[in-house]
Amino acid sequence: MQYSGDTGRYSFLFRGLLCALIFIAGSCQSLGLSSDSLVLVGAGSTVPLPLYRKWAQEYNNRHTNVRLEYLPLGTSEGIRQISGGVGDFGAGEVPLTAKERTEGRLIQLPVMLIGIAPIYNLPGVHHDLRFSGDLLAQIYLGHVKKWDAPEIARLNPGVSLPQVPIKVVVRPPGKGTNYVFTDFLSKASAQFRTQIGPSPSPSWPVGTPADLSSDMANKVKNEPGAIGYVEVQYALRGNIRYGLVLNSAGRFVKASRETMTAACEAVEAPQWDKFSVSLTDTPGIDSYPITSFTFVYLRTTSADSARATALADLLNWIFSDGQRLGSQLGYSELPEPLRDKAKMIVKSRR
Repeated sequence: MQYSGDTGRYSFLFRGLLCALIFIAGSCQSLGLSSDSLVLVGAGSTVPLPLYRKWAQEYNNRHTNVRLEYLPLGTSEGIRQISGGVGDFGAGEVPLTAKERTEGRLIQLPVMLIGIAPIYNLPGVHHDLRFSGDLLAQIYLGHVKKWDAPEIARLNPGVSLPQVPIKVVVRPPGKGTNYVFTDFLSKASAQFRTQIGPSPSPSWPVGTPADLSSDMANKVKNEPGAIGYVEVQYALRGNIRYGLVLNSAGRFVKASRETMTAACEAVEAPQWDKFSVSLTDTPGIDSYPITSFTFVYLRTTSADSARATALADLLNWIFSDGQRLGSQLGYSELPEPLRDKAKMIVKSRR
């Protein structure tokens, strides 16, 4: 499905995409679309799904003839769709490759900061456990198999750890959460880097898959002995215990707005123009080590001026009022200088 100068044809194809894929509406009529309505559709990661749902609710309430809809298809699929000319933007946590930028004529912009947290279900343990990157790597390589293993006890002195198996939960291929998590583990463990490496589609040697971020959160919450990894707001909303992670300064840090912002500032300040593709394991005593941007993937040009104008308006709203709404959900706002640079790029696309 490519952009076309024939706006009517594009609108028809886009309505077909909505009717075929959108999970929140039973029919096109239920969306309440008039013949002159414009629907902006994004597709991608489930990590920011609650964010885009909230943004769509608020943005749609403010606009009578423009709607935002978001399809949680996974990061890799989101990149594939926007590269093929489907939709208005993709979303995810995986940096674009040089080939994707060139062949798909794409750019990426950060829209919020996220933190991937190790979540666990360990009845009887009421402490926030400490994890290092190497320990998490050994668990996900299948080498540390019980919760009372010496590697875990060493990092958690004084904690009475049960002698129960660790039930590893993983995400399936094509997920942005996978990329951020494996990017961090690859920096922390040479063995993990050699055996698996950073990837949205890692070949996990152990673990039970959970398709959506919400599925992983629910699986860990309902399975004693389980461990998983999700964007921190899923842990907060599900009241799931999550651990502290050892950062590059040698401090155990918990994911929070402050520690994610510290990780971003350690890389981006003072120029604020790198739009860094990796915020994992950044320097700084307060930096949370499994921090990432969640990106939008955009085509560099559009043949439809009305859609381009509407998309620019949406992005400018995301970089202003949308940040506050994201913060209310547990995501972390982009520092203001970074937002200003992103707005300049949006303006240059119109």
